[in-house]
Amino acid sequence: MVGLKNWLAITAILLTGTASAQQGPMPEDLAWKLLELGRVIDPPKTAALYAPMQEKEPYAGVKVERDVKYGPAERHLLDVFVPDTSAAARPVLIFVHGGAFVGGNKRNPGSPFYDNIMLWAAKNGFVGVNTTYRLAPASPWPAGAEDLASVVKWVSEKIAERGGDPARIYLMGQSAGAVHVAGYVSHPELHKVKGGGLAGAIMVSGIYDLTGSPLGDPEIAYFGSDPSRHAERSSLKGLVESKTPLMITAAELDPPRFIEQYEMMKQATCKGANGCAKSFMLPQHSHMSEVYAINTADTRLTDQILEFVKTGK
Repeated sequence: MVGLKNWLAITAILLTGTASAQQGPMPEDLAWKLLELGRVIDPPKTAALYAPMQEKEPYAGVKVERDVKYGPAERHLLDVFVPDTSAAARPVLIFVHGGAFVGGNKRNPGSPFYDNIMLWAAKNGFVGVNTTYRLAPASPWPAGAEDLASVVKWVSEKIAERGGDPARIYLMGQSAGAVHVAGYVSHPELHKVKGGGLAGAIMVSGIYDLTGSPLGDPEIAYFGSDPSRHAERSSLKGLVESKTPLMITAAELDPPRFIEQYEMMKQATCKGANGCAKSFMLPQHSHMSEVYAINTADTRLTDQILEFVKTGK
């Protein structure tokens, strides 16, 4: 049963029309289940809803190269997904997982996530690269952005031999992964490839300004507890100044802080070097369903990604 408080919240969302279970490609029962979960980050329960929709290994039509080393650390690993069909050099989609800075991985045994994003990429003309990185507290700021610098360097040097185009690299992160993508783009002193090496950056439910509200324990584990350092370690200023094309999004059922950060970032980029970033709010989805739904019939996020890659905006 849904408690009174949750029921009122669900009713309020439905009355806006934006999250109506009748709209879009999400089945009505699934939309209600996400609404009942609410504005929470719950990977296990959300995964249970989406895992049955996803493909299982062995995957048809794609060559998978697992656990390629891109650096010296134990977690400096990436997977590469290349379509079996021959084609001219393909754009590259690098995906960076979340995990609250202290956990997460590019893939867990028995789970379809985040292979699902790589399979979608391969089906849609990309070479997919799924990467992991060092974790806090053992590896605090700027370790995540440093690791992405190494990933981009590896891709720039090695992806052509796997059918990818090093001139068309798109870096996509979700949650803490989006924060690391933002950290990489916004701190050019960390880059190992001239100009950053990206054709675009895609940030899904990220945090961009550390000074806007108190940090939680996972964020402190990565960014540190000294508030005087948080402004320089934020990505807001650097993203606004960056010439890398940007796409930012959040989910309608994200916890409020992610929506606040999305709105702030959307407005700030309009004053920046490239003008307004491509931005949109993903209806009906939650913090985890937004990426667990990739490679299902729900293409609302991936349609936007394809448009961004095609047009740069």
